[in-house]
Amino acid sequence: MQDDKAPLLPAEENPSAGSFPVTTALIAANALVFLVMVLRGVSFFDPTPADAVAFGADFGPLTLNGQWWRLVSSMFVHFGIIHLSLNMWCLWNLGRAAERLLGRFPYLFAYFASGIFGSIASVYWHPLGAGAGASGAIFGLAGALVSFVYLKKTPSHLQIDRRMLSSLGTFIFYNLIYGAAIPGISNAAHLGGLLMGLAVGALLPSAAASESARRTQLSMAVALSAIVLVGSAVATKHLRAGVTRLASTQHSIAAGQTGEAFGQPQLLGR
Repeated sequence: MQDDKAPLLPAEENPSAGSFPVTTALIAANALVFLVMVLRGVSFFDPTPADAVAFGADFGPLTLNGQWWRLVSSMFVHFGIIHLSLNMWCLWNLGRAAERLLGRFPYLFAYFASGIFGSIASVYWHPLGAGAGASGAIFGLAGALVSFVYLKKTPSHLQIDRRMLSSLGTFIFYNLIYGAAIPGISNAAHLGGLLMGLAVGALLPSAAASESARRTQLSMAVALSAIVLVGSAVATKHLRAGVTRLASTQHSIAAGQTGEAFGQPQLLGR
């Protein structure tokens, strides 16, 4: 996906994995959730929709009717080892660049804000699908890096290769086309994450700003993003209330008919 001739990391140096604790921790968390799923009997290659929902995937009748935590948990659930491996490979490449250029807290902020907005976009567009995966957050990192680098907010001591923006653009374009062409991929999550990431990257303070200015601007960025996330979640609940079939789902779950409750919704990887 990423052009080997246009590395995302700044050309100045190539630190070891230990230099990227946030990226390493995020990959470890995703891998741990997958390991727990497999140890609990979920297929290594092909989980069912009911399996995915049981471990926290997005599903409109549940997410939009009180189980809002699924907007976050779905970011750590994957549909088999191939889905997990591809997303973690992308996260390793983009995450290292984001961790160096944005800083650790802004990186985490961009990751979760983009991932949550991607989840909201996915459940809006596919309210009866079972959506999960980290790529909404990963697209958000790509978007945040694009706007952050384009607006020249990067640390002055780092040499930013001009090919970085081209590499990011290629990554975004290729994966959006791929997502549109392959059934079972939630491009809504990709686009939602990308748009939120672009906005977050533009709102983040420049590395050259004073510490007090950075804290003020970062606080404002977090507050604005929280307003957007809450507002979009409420709007999605209102607009999709008629298609979530909460009552019948709850009845079937209570009766122990999990597969029937979910109606075997389409798995939506992201």
